[in-house]
Amino acid sequence: MIVTVGNTKGGVGKTTISVNLAIARALAGRDVWLIDGDRQGTAQTAIQIRSDAGHKPGIACSTYPDGATLRSQVQQQRDKFDDIIIDAGGRDSTALRAALVLSDVLLVPFQPRSYDVWALDDIGSLVDEARSVRDGLRCYAVLNCADPGENSTDNIEAAAAVANVPQFEYLPTILRRRKSFSNAAGAGLCIFELRPEDKKASEELKELVSNLFQD
Repeated sequence: MIVTVGNTKGGVGKTTISVNLAIARALAGRDVWLIDGDRQGTAQTAIQIRSDAGHKPGIACSTYPDGATLRSQVQQQRDKFDDIIIDAGGRDSTALRAALVLSDVLLVPFQPRSYDVWALDDIGSLVDEARSVRDGLRCYAVLNCADPGENSTDNIEAAAAVANVPQFEYLPTILRRRKSFSNAAGAGLCIFELRPEDKKASEELKELVSNLFQD
């Protein structure tokens, strides 16, 4: 299964989610390939930190910020892996466009802020283009770095706004603003591996993985 974590808006937490998803799937026994489609190479850096620290399982990771290279490499090597997670940069790029055509699922993180919600229309247009040449792309929007309160008005309004973007299905999973997520990813770890464990964060990621992969 190929999952792209992408958005044309930067700063929404794509890399943190990508790293957590890739390691979570590897911990579940899947052969995983993480592709960093961002010129900044943050996901690649996190996996290098993981490798240098000797954490297991190891994660195959490549950086392809150019769409043509990303497309050709995935087409050549996709059968070697159970899951491919693509971290696509926070802008309209050739890598993001290539990833959309290759992927089974697009996961779009957005935060409960007006700018993030408005950006869903931009990537929605790219989804329409991808679907014009490829059938079966499933697209989900997930609220990330959400306010901690259960009845946060900002969370509720942001989630409701997704209903106005027909390209996406809103995932009921909510990833709340927790420092443990960024701490884990920055150390090349999945939230499941962080000690002491953040049980609430682990449950949120577990629910996201379950909703995305359903296996």
